[in-house]
Amino acid sequence: MLADQLDYVIGVDTHRDRHALAVVACPSGARVFEASVEGCAGGYAEALALAERWAPARRAFAIEGTGSYGKGLARFLQARGELVLEIDRPRREGRSGRVKSDPLDALRAARALLAEDRPACPRAGGEREVLRVLLVTRRSAVDARKVALNQLRALLVTCPEPLRAQLRSLSRARLLARLEQADRAAADELAGTLLVLQLLARRIAALTLEERSLTRELHERTSRIAPQLLAEPGIGPISAAQTLVSWSHPGRLRSEAAFARLAGTAPIPASSGRTVRHRLDRGGDRQLNRALHPIIVSRRETHPETIAYIDRRTSEGKTVREAIRCLKRYLARSLFRLLEEMPQAA
Repeated sequence: MLADQLDYVIGVDTHRDRHALAVVACPSGARVFEASVEGCAGGYAEALALAERWAPARRAFAIEGTGSYGKGLARFLQARGELVLEIDRPRREGRSGRVKSDPLDALRAARALLAEDRPACPRAGGEREVLRVLLVTRRSAVDARKVALNQLRALLVTCPEPLRAQLRSLSRARLLARLEQADRAAADELAGTLLVLQLLARRIAALTLEERSLTRELHERTSRIAPQLLAEPGIGPISAAQTLVSWSHPGRLRSEAAFARLAGTAPIPASSGRTVRHRLDRGGDRQLNRALHPIIVSRRETHPETIAYIDRRTSEGKTVREAIRCLKRYLARSLFRLLEEMPQAA
């Protein structure tokens, strides 16, 4: 257990402006000291100074939100050789769990780390942080384009004649091209509708260009970082980039089972009576889970081994959905082993 390897744990509850710290002794979990520092470079230095004073021996920082509000503190501490570990927000259960304050949350974070066998390290920066930013930006462009397309379709249903008759039968590409070059010299209602349709078409075109540019950048970077990943059947640049971001670096996750749990592909018993079955976990990194799904969809159509596996499991009485659940678990195992063995990630 980690508690046997440390003398102190500093739990940190992170927020935008201030971070709460709680120092506990190992292995008892007894509270030693509490403090609050600002969420800036000066506050990070103060947190390290407090740790050196109140936790002078073997210590580790248990930080909530290492991917958001705690990212700056985690980077600062790692650059100075401190052991920084990632902790999920501890559950507040029972009557005592109703009590809520930042110092108490920091104390819970520290004690939650003591109960962990091998907690995860924060995700690495560098190229993987660039991939994360590119993925987030691309996702927002795709979502915004979807909203604009829905608005465009809704307007086409209600726009006045004869404009509605002229546009409703066009394909998406021809519709957008025609609207971008449309002449708005018409009656007031028609001109106003045309203006809105034209602006939406230009917005969709700009977002499409942005999404394609980001996809190309993601493909170039993943090809350089992990060409072995892209060589796997059914894996494209988006799925490869998200897998790299979630996995981060060798040793962050203790085993392929932990990676499967992170991906939400670990089977959970869901049996009742004479029915013996499992279901997928609804927790974990949902973006990683979302990245695995199109890989399975692609392999169901083009990968002979996957097609044969689904046929075999369905012939044994499994549903297609249950067979896909098993496939996702196998996929998580194979991807984890591939990632851990990559020389580029070492």
